Amino acid sequence: MRQTAIWASAPILMAASLALGGCGDHGGEGKDCPAALKAKTPSGFCVPRYVSLKRDEVFARKGPGKDYDALFVYHAKGLPVQIIQETTDWRRICDSDGQVIWVHRQMVDGRRTVIATAAQPAPIRKAPKATAAPAGFLNVKALASLDHCKGDWCKVSVAGVSGWVAKADVWGAGEGVQCKIPTP
Repeated sequence: MRQTAIWASAPILMAASLALGGCGDHGGEGKDCPAALKAKTPSGFCVPRYVSLKRDEVFARKGPGKDYDALFVYHAKGLPVQIIQETTDWRRICDSDGQVIWVHRQMVDGRRTVIATAAQPAPIRKAPKATAAPAGFLNVKALASLDHCKGDWCKVSVAGVSGWVAKADVWGAGEGVQCKIPTP
């Protein structure tokens, strides 16, 4: 479904997998959410918010419950998704392809990741500016751990390479709801 690889400047490094460490505190999930908004959701975290898929197999359901049909199965641990609605046990998410479905709350993790969406490998720069030297390149559809964003740049790390990518070259860091929410 996705290709995970990075090219580093010297020597060229091809990473076939992405090892993302777990966080017991949900990776700071919702840390930038105002208290008044947290109180209005079942989880106590802001909606919308970004998380990542926790497992290699996640059932995408038509509605919030196991009695709803599974429309497909994600096989992409670490894939960034955006929670756009929630119940106590279920999260309505959207992904970088614009799909909007429901998953159980145990299938998502507060760790932040991004997926490269540019048409060609995105440079991972040594500083948050277009003229900075590249530390490596994030291949199309590759995942990276997200540290934080500053303006139009996001600090990421993957396969031992850390640096800055343009926010426009990745999905998982944009403001507001990122998918068109279907009406019933």
